[in-house]
Amino acid sequence: MFALINVTIYDFLNYIENGYVIFNEKIIEVGIMESFSDKDYQIIDGSGRVAMPSLTVAHSHIYSTFARGMDIGSTPSNFMEILENLWWKLDSHLTGNDIYMSGIVSAVDNAKNGVTSIIDHHASGEIKGSLGLLRKAVCDDVGLRGSFCFETSDRFNIEDCIMENKDNADMFGLHASMTLSEETLYKVKSVLGDMPIHIHAAESWMDQENCLSFHGERVIERLARHGLLNKNSILSHCIHINENEAELIAANECYVALNVRSNMNNAVGLPDYKMLKEKGVQCLIGNDGMSFGMMTEWSSLYLAMKHRYSAPAAFGMNDLISIIENNYKYVSNNFGVKIGRIQKGYDADFLSIAYEAPTPMNKENAFGHVLFGMAENFTPEHVWCKGKQIVKQYHVSNELEEKYKEAKKTAAELWERINGD
Repeated sequence: MFALINVTIYDFLNYIENGYVIFNEKIIEVGIMESFSDKDYQIIDGSGRVAMPSLTVAHSHIYSTFARGMDIGSTPSNFMEILENLWWKLDSHLTGNDIYMSGIVSAVDNAKNGVTSIIDHHASGEIKGSLGLLRKAVCDDVGLRGSFCFETSDRFNIEDCIMENKDNADMFGLHASMTLSEETLYKVKSVLGDMPIHIHAAESWMDQENCLSFHGERVIERLARHGLLNKNSILSHCIHINENEAELIAANECYVALNVRSNMNNAVGLPDYKMLKEKGVQCLIGNDGMSFGMMTEWSSLYLAMKHRYSAPAAFGMNDLISIIENNYKYVSNNFGVKIGRIQKGYDADFLSIAYEAPTPMNKENAFGHVLFGMAENFTPEHVWCKGKQIVKQYHVSNELEEKYKEAKKTAAELWERINGD
């Protein structure tokens, strides 16, 4: 049994100035230090630290890990060229070893950024067994929580994509409407059952334009016509949808995953959060494989929405907290766990970070300290997932550090194969 003591505790709802957390796989007890009684616990001193629930990502691309620093030899002028010249070149060359090593690197980097639950949207030239390799790397070898699916696309062997999702996924992965034929969607529907889908939807205007040109309807309307909008589906981006599409998303109890840093990087626009909120659409927050710093995604979403509407009050801290908590609820409900609070009975998924508040910090303003203080240099000292310490004094295990170093060679060999074609 472990006890984190002398620590400030904040979980978006509760705040304890000087408290303790007793835990193993689950949180056993939380309280103020005046009530703490040492019963031969393994003590971790949290003086000068803040304990928070560890972070979650609702839409990621682990396969993009080895794109960092890669020279694609051109400057794409639109979103389709970004896909063709970068992402489709990269994913089509990924072997089993590349998939596994990218899983190790991304899981280690996520953990060091305080992330312990990942919902991933995978693609690779090697389809069969790819999700198992990711699960082994992320969940078995690093120790994080993960949900994985394969992004079915007409670029790949459809039968292999379908079988990989059907046999190994927690939700059914689809790339985007513009890379999915009618025949493919009929095949997916025939095996889908009540499984949620995970898809890029109207990320760029090109996806919407393609759907209107070839099918005479909008992206969300097309998915609805095929009966694919199952409850708890994740529709990523949804930048170029209209009010009718938002109403369809809400009526079918689907979620929209927001990824604004990626959207800005790809110059595809920003989501209309105000419209989504008005139509009752539940939003999540992801990173689209852009980086592993989810705290940076929080800050970027907060600022981007104010910029989008040219109004300081258009998107407030409560809006951001609501989306963050949706992530915790989604993971809890779909992973069969209980995370997002530092309270008795919750799974021990939390972190501690060194933070000396330069101004008074209390329950009312704690999130302001997170967003404008901790987020500027968010480097947790300790990170636990299911009570297991993944990060200890800023480091993962020596074994994981060694595997991480091996990845540089793996990436170099991958780049060589890509450049050789």
